[in-house]
Amino acid sequence: MFDRIREDVRTARETDPAATNTTEVLLYPGLHAVWCHRIAHTLSRRGHGFAARLLSQLVRLFTGVEIHPGATIGRRFFIDHGIGVVVGETAEIGDGVTCYHGVTLGGDSPRPVKRHPTVEDDVTLGANATIIGDITVGTGATVGAGAVVTEDVPAGATVVGNPARPVGSDGTTGTEPAPPEPVDHEELSVCGPGCPGGEPAD
Repeated sequence: MFDRIREDVRTARETDPAATNTTEVLLYPGLHAVWCHRIAHTLSRRGHGFAARLLSQLVRLFTGVEIHPGATIGRRFFIDHGIGVVVGETAEIGDGVTCYHGVTLGGDSPRPVKRHPTVEDDVTLGANATIIGDITVGTGATVGAGAVVTEDVPAGATVVGNPARPVGSDGTTGTEPAPPEPVDHEELSVCGPGCPGGEPAD
């Protein structure tokens, strides 16, 4: 357990430039939320559902982060700032994921099925990003701030916008309007044959 705590603190210091010392990092609400989730998740798996939910709601009250006890979270999950983060029951989060404030991993079905996203290793989730449904955000991908993601994100891709679209190497998403066609000024001439000096067109 203490090895995991040290690993989380080290991850926070490596990820957040504002983290100047370990004592300061120990005050981070995102770390508290993750640590308490591990306890709540263990309680849930052992059949103590009410205790798990009670703990998760207390954590929500004190940190602003709501993680359902049923969610599966890997190692080195770092929540920066934390306020407004919501992780649903069937969400799965891999190792080395960084999550900023306001992120939602939400469901899209009223049935008890896999209805929340799978976020693979080394993904970055930008502030206020919303990822909905049983979709996969591939390894090493980045979801831009404010993006709304409802389809799978390929490994290594960066997606932005609503609905989210991949960003190309030139910084465009492929949804920009095409540049205007060049104008053929001869076709726009108001003169008839032989103009200039000829007869004006009717």
